[in-house]
Amino acid sequence: MNNKFLLLLTAASLLAGPSFAQKPPAADRPNNNAVNSSGQNNSSKPVAGANSFTEGQAKSKIEAAGYTNVTALKKDDNGVWRGKATKGGASSKVSLDFQGNVNAAK
Repeated sequence: MNNKFLLLLTAASLLAGPSFAQKPPAADRPNNNAVNSSGQNNSSKPVAGANSFTEGQAKSKIEAAGYTNVTALKKDDNGVWRGKATKGGASSKVSLDFQGNVNAAK
């Protein structure tokens, strides 16, 4: 009976060992958030990624960042919504990435 227990314990430790040794992948994006919920950008430029915002949601997010007259919204190949908007009386190009970062083109 002790031999079976010892064999089972040894097998369990050998199988569990490799899973504990694995390292998590490094973050490749700022804060690696799915959605920026802090109300502030975590990147000064749009971050590429799968964007699940609809056009209406993108427009609302850009307006929530203080922009008006949001027009010509199109999602590019990097998953970034891009368009035109006005803020403080000045018209500029704007973007919204999958994390919710709203940036004016520089």
